[in-house]
Amino acid sequence: MITFAGAGPGAEDLITVRGQRLLQEADIVIYAGSLVNPGLLSLCREDCRVYNSAVMTLEEVLDVMTAGHEEGKQIVRLHTGDPCLYSAIREQMDALKERNIPYEVCPGVSSFCGAAAALEAEYTLPGISQSVVITRMAGRTPVPDKESIASFASHQATMVVFLSTGMLRELSAELIRGGYPADTPAAVVYKATWPEEKVLRCTVETLEETAGRENVTKTALIVVGRILGDGYERSRLYDPSFATEFRRASHPKAPVSGQNDD
Repeated sequence: MITFAGAGPGAEDLITVRGQRLLQEADIVIYAGSLVNPGLLSLCREDCRVYNSAVMTLEEVLDVMTAGHEEGKQIVRLHTGDPCLYSAIREQMDALKERNIPYEVCPGVSSFCGAAAALEAEYTLPGISQSVVITRMAGRTPVPDKESIASFASHQATMVVFLSTGMLRELSAELIRGGYPADTPAAVVYKATWPEEKVLRCTVETLEETAGRENVTKTALIVVGRILGDGYERSRLYDPSFATEFRRASHPKAPVSGQNDD
């Protein structure tokens, strides 16, 4: 069996319990060496064969998987965060299907969750935003025209931007062109959950300046939106005046939280 596993956002103890067990039992591990914390490899047995996919092509990865499968080995393909985001997992799964090689997916904790924890942020604040846009700037890998940063910015939803730290000037321009005011709260989160984590708060207009001051040029997420500000509405779910399947309404409506009384 081949298992695609999420390594988590960075910290060694943020891999799932299942992912940890898979690494301990694996005969072969192919890990994304450019992003996965190498400390996780300490979970592997001494006789485990380890490959760094950062220096491999898709064909080379598939050849290792195929040979390992024919030998009856347990194989773990270890991706950063959760393998459903920016991991090129689909092309690997389709190729395995063509070769009649069984596989499964073990989810992980994405770095955008780690960034929220570092920011002490809730991406879906009542009255501010109930949607999260996960996207990236177009670079060497293109982005469909209909998914431009500016088009997403027009919704004023919370936005988490991957793989774009080297294009912050252009990102700021596109966010503002799409409708975010220049003073919209933003943050650059470098290596969320790693020991060297940095949280740089700024505005949409000052993204490049802020990252440049701390020499952050890669391995960072950009978070944009008013959820990083102070104002929001109290959740109705825990409001005493709001009845649910499990609780009767018992008090007048509670005051709004996070807002100025005036």
